[in-house]
Amino acid sequence: MRVWQAAFAPPAAEPAPQPADLVLVFGSVEVFDEPDLAARLAEAFPGAVIAGCSTAGEIAGDAVLDGSCTVTAICFDRGGHAVAVEADIASADDSQRAGEALGEALVARPGLSGVLLFARGVGVNGSALIDGLSSRLPPGLPVSGGLAGDGGAFVRTLVLGPSGVSDSRAVAVGLYVGDLHLGLGSVGGWEPFGPARKVTKAVGNLLLQLDGEPALNVYKRYLGDYARDLPASGLLFPFELLNGNHDSVGLIRTILGIDEAAGGLVLAGTVEEGFFLRLMHASTDGLVDGAEQAGAIAAAAAAGKAGGGAEADRLALLVSCVGRKLVMGDRVEEEVQAVADRMGPGAVLAGFYSYGEIGPMRDLVDCRLHNQTMTVALLTER
Repeated sequence: MRVWQAAFAPPAAEPAPQPADLVLVFGSVEVFDEPDLAARLAEAFPGAVIAGCSTAGEIAGDAVLDGSCTVTAICFDRGGHAVAVEADIASADDSQRAGEALGEALVARPGLSGVLLFARGVGVNGSALIDGLSSRLPPGLPVSGGLAGDGGAFVRTLVLGPSGVSDSRAVAVGLYVGDLHLGLGSVGGWEPFGPARKVTKAVGNLLLQLDGEPALNVYKRYLGDYARDLPASGLLFPFELLNGNHDSVGLIRTILGIDEAAGGLVLAGTVEEGFFLRLMHASTDGLVDGAEQAGAIAAAAAAGKAGGGAEADRLALLVSCVGRKLVMGDRVEEEVQAVADRMGPGAVLAGFYSYGEIGPMRDLVDCRLHNQTMTVALLTER
């Protein structure tokens, strides 16, 4: 596998057309809004599968960028190929159906070995989308990716796929490469605080009551002065999901919005009545440690499958949460550098800051929607 990376420059400075099997594109909403973006990419990489999304920050190498557009091109050396399929998500209620449609389209072709998923970051139920996709895929098939961002505005996010750029779509890239392996790792680094509170009323990803009290009232009471800045300040204080024994299930839920009339909180993923939630907070050092662990887990998983042979390029796809970026501020590149240190030579790092990360849940292979994690997918060819 050969991987190379570049910023997508103005048209006059763009390179001559060059071969690639798969091109991943991450950039700001402003860049994705350019009417000729898809056409320019197709001209620069003729015949390539091109997919990506808008972001809350781009990751290229060990740097974090804002307002840019990064392009990562991949050539497979062992005869494999990639296919992109897409499905519309008119509203959050369409999420499950869209995931099912993506999965059915992917498994219609033989030899599927992994999936990269990019979807709109607002107006979507990310948990339902992934549940729908997983229900149609073979058990244990590795899936990674994330929900698009718009710089932290939570207004309009964009996805790039076969039909161009859209604000109401999900795109799944199927990897049909027999010798390709995805080593996955997903770790948070947040610390819980306060008591566990029972989810007594919830509808999908709308949390309405905790311990019988309007969830928004409970949340505002804990946030204190931070409540004035809701919903933006909700990124700093996510929920940890607990089971009936108050044990963590390995999932975190971010607050994406508030519903004043219903007294509810709009979460990035589904919560179920009867489970418990506990607030979390983080320090930069804790988040960097979590990112390093995610990189180590992904590298170990890839090493276990890589087998012998000459060292080739590898792609490390990093998807981190915009909430982590806000907490770390000027030190945000430290978490990317921590992952880079674990990847070793020959690894090209690419990715973005998202509104939801897709990766495994603890030691399980099956993937879920995460919030506030660093999720790493290390692509290697055996």
